Amino acid sequence: MKNKVVLIGCGNVGMSYVYALLNQRTNVNELVLIDLNKEKIEGEVMDLNHCLAFAPSKIDIKAGDYADCNDATLVVIAAGANQAPGETRMDLINKNSKIFKSIVTSVVENGFKGIFLVATNPLDVMTYLTWKYSGFDSSRVMGTGTSLDTARLRYLVGDKLGVSPKDIHAYVMGEHGDSEFVPWSNANIGLQNIDSFIEKSKLNDIELDVKNAAYEIINRKGATYYGIGMCLVMITNAILSDENRVITVSNYDKENDIYIGTPAIVNKTGIKQRIYIELTEEETRKLQNSVDVIKDAINKIQ
Repeated sequence: MKNKVVLIGCGNVGMSYVYALLNQRTNVNELVLIDLNKEKIEGEVMDLNHCLAFAPSKIDIKAGDYADCNDATLVVIAAGANQAPGETRMDLINKNSKIFKSIVTSVVENGFKGIFLVATNPLDVMTYLTWKYSGFDSSRVMGTGTSLDTARLRYLVGDKLGVSPKDIHAYVMGEHGDSEFVPWSNANIGLQNIDSFIEKSKLNDIELDVKNAAYEIINRKGATYYGIGMCLVMITNAILSDENRVITVSNYDKENDIYIGTPAIVNKTGIKQRIYIELTEEETRKLQNSVDVIKDAINKIQ
């Protein structure tokens, strides 16, 4: 099977994704890079191909255009304006909605029939717009959602307790943004609830650190990209390897007509199934707040 991935947008996020992909075992056979700066991506392709002698997987890497989407399995969109210091993810909405209309229309017009994976902020809104502009079934459109926030959460909890982050069973849910939250009632280490290990006030501190992580990184180095690059690889492999993996991707909420980060089963069909988690009253209010924030943002698009 030809597992062809087309990446649109080769800035820091896009190239972190590609470099992470190149350093892991993957079922990606062909990788095509598309960017407005064609000379830059020609240089990127040359540089990346020089890594292949030492890479764990053989990948055919080349620069391309929208015609390459015709037989692609997955189109990853990392194009758009970046979040500047002092900006929220939602501040980017009108800039990136215009960019996305052009991109998604071009991809579909070239016969793409695969799965869209979105990494551009404001993430949930851009994923929703990708679904709208494409006309695809919602199962074939997803965003990175709160997968990066979940990785940050597991790192912070694991670091505090001296436990591998791979064994922290907890998620961040809701908007990939300021209204995201941690449903601590469902957070476990092994089979034991996390409140047996960390007091509530400390859990609140960790949740705040997760929310503010992007701002802290942007203030120090101007942008975040390594973490989201790894998340994109994880989701790519879940799709191409048909892993049926549970990931907090941004997926379609039919009841509210939005995309939002909740656990879902991801495989070669895209979103196989949403997973519904029993929440406390307080957590339900937080989820509804996230829903309202995303809805309001969609309604404000010019």
